[in-house]
Amino acid sequence: MPKFLMKRWHGQHVNALFIISAIFIGILTGYQWIIGVLGFLLLGIIAIFTYQAKVAFERDLAEYISTLSYRVTKAGEEAVTKMPIGMILFNEEQKIQWANPFITNLIDGNVIDKHVNEISEQLIVLLESDEDDDIITLDDKYFQVSLERNERLFYLQDVTGVEEMKERYKQSQTVVAFLYLDNYDEVTQGIDDQLRGRLMSIVTTILNEWATANSIFLRRTASDRFIAIMNAKALKEIEKHRFDILDKIRELTAKEKVAITLSVGVGTGEDSIRELGKIAQSSLDLALGRGGDQVAIKKKNGKVRFYGGKSNAMEKRTRVRARVISHALRDFVLESEKVLIMGHQNPDMDAIGASIGVRKIAEVNGKEGYIVLDPDEINHDVQKLMEEIEEHDYLWSQFITPEEAKEQITPETLLIIVDTHKPSLVIEPDLLELVERIVVLDHHRRGEEFIDDPVLVYMEPYASSTAELVTELLEYQPNKLKMDRLEATALLAGIIVDTKSFAVRTGARTFDAASFLRSNGADTTLVQNLLKEDLEHYIKRSKLVESAEHFLDGYAIATGSEEDTYSQMIIAQAADTLLNMKDVVASFVISKRKDGIVSISARSLGDVNVQVIMEQLHGGGHLSNAATQLEDMTIIEAKEKLQETITKCAGGEQ
Repeated sequence: MPKFLMKRWHGQHVNALFIISAIFIGILTGYQWIIGVLGFLLLGIIAIFTYQAKVAFERDLAEYISTLSYRVTKAGEEAVTKMPIGMILFNEEQKIQWANPFITNLIDGNVIDKHVNEISEQLIVLLESDEDDDIITLDDKYFQVSLERNERLFYLQDVTGVEEMKERYKQSQTVVAFLYLDNYDEVTQGIDDQLRGRLMSIVTTILNEWATANSIFLRRTASDRFIAIMNAKALKEIEKHRFDILDKIRELTAKEKVAITLSVGVGTGEDSIRELGKIAQSSLDLALGRGGDQVAIKKKNGKVRFYGGKSNAMEKRTRVRARVISHALRDFVLESEKVLIMGHQNPDMDAIGASIGVRKIAEVNGKEGYIVLDPDEINHDVQKLMEEIEEHDYLWSQFITPEEAKEQITPETLLIIVDTHKPSLVIEPDLLELVERIVVLDHHRRGEEFIDDPVLVYMEPYASSTAELVTELLEYQPNKLKMDRLEATALLAGIIVDTKSFAVRTGARTFDAASFLRSNGADTTLVQNLLKEDLEHYIKRSKLVESAEHFLDGYAIATGSEEDTYSQMIIAQAADTLLNMKDVVASFVISKRKDGIVSISARSLGDVNVQVIMEQLHGGGHLSNAATQLEDMTIIEAKEKLQETITKCAGGEQ
């Protein structure tokens, strides 16, 4: 305790004692006046000493307060001027009024009257946001910025060490990758051992050199499979070169007249090696489902990044696989009480035809099959087919609404999804939650979004259409097949529409499927009638084509007006028409649909991967045929976004 406070404590007791003594002496004086006089004399002396003590106390107190105030003031000044935290005071015009020496030393100059954005534009971003804290970079350092809005004051604390530690941790995280030579078995069939050995020598040499250059642990696990372990820093460096290992393997093996392609699935963002392995396998499945010759990089709950996918998908499906899938599908049908078939929203000819084909599979196996169709979402382009179906009493009775489908669901119901694999695109997403067993049949390249836990998946991006896949499954049904004329015709119409009358994405298997359908009663004359276009649609399509403009080198973009609406089929047909024009290698048509959503259809001759472009806009499709839908966007905004995406992809980004 300070000395003057000790004095104060003693003084308080003396005052009390003085009062008590005075009272006692006063009483004593009434009995012994001489003793009383002496007592008062003594008390007076004590009073003098007490007064002197009080004066000394007040003097010491004033001195202590003065010293303490000085020390506190000096400590505050020292803290503001010398502490390792920056302070910036600014006015309503966001001009700096005062800054402590930490800031002036950091900026190396006077900052008074300068605008805040001259220190860092990130400070303005923080001011305009709803946040009061952020990390900014300044002079190659990281700073934690705290904003006191009422005082218009920034605090900057150097957190470079912490951020660098975080970055080192991120870069050192383990990454697992599975590499798969996705057409090795196909291309090496029938070749001699010497050529096969030379091909594998080329592939392993390229992969080992790539692994060594990027600090990757690489091991071969099978003739066509490898596993790679690396860290996030190595992955980031590889991504800078956009996984050029894909191009190297394809190009160097092509010199041997047998091009081998590589698919890679990468798992990242997890601490558990087991989890990383699962994610890597899921990524590889995704890459293969999209046609192979590409890389899929996936986090557990993050967006998938893709590289490659520049080449056309090679025909890799075999009749053996088709037969196995057909028999597996038959087993699931036989184990079910009834079968529901559902395509995508606003179903096209392929979706309707494939649905009718799957219903036939259920029928030949003695099970009830019903096609789910929303009567309010029937495309004008399939209207003629639906009119034909309505006249076919039995077939029409097999079409039900989504509400009727929900009422018919039992624990033994099998749901078969055709011509899509995305839950957001099916006619009635609720059915996916109500049915335990789901089968997916699709010919599109697999996207990031996928139906959860299907019991059977038959996805072949090498097929022209889902109708072609379903036709092959019908061929391998063990029971004797007898198709109705309209059923076979609907399947053939689906194939013809998706191949543009056998002009694109057509393989030998496509003609085999068409031949099978023709032999089972498909009417080509009826197909032509179903696909006939009325004059009004032709004029609307021509109006879209007329609006086309050239963009960059070989790209054509057509746009509808904000007032006009077009069906999805007209938009797609306009893109097909544009592709037939001279010097056009890729065409894009942008227009509003009746539901107010802006739709973009994209087509190419194969030199441009329009699927990659549409995926950047949250769409998808095939390398030469893709589309997307954009909500809450004008035609002009959609065109600008498309042009930005084309420019990025044309510049090598994906």
